[in-house]
Amino acid sequence: MNSERAVALTSALEADGYHMAIAEADAKLSVVITAGPDACEDCLVPKDLMRSMLSSELGVDGAIIDITYPADVH
Repeated sequence: MNSERAVALTSALEADGYHMAIAEADAKLSVVITAGPDACEDCLVPKDLMRSMLSSELGVDGAIIDITYPADVH
């Protein structure tokens, strides 16, 4: 997995006030998206769409991508 390939998506998220971290463990990718203080809540796409975009940008099967959104963290 080459996380440098996600630069376009990372830049788009940062423009909307979000930050993305990608970690690889046990043949899975953990993607954690966090919101900054000025994040645009309506700008974050549904997880299925985000998974599809990440799969395409990273060149991996979407089934191995676990996504955590700001609303998932309590």
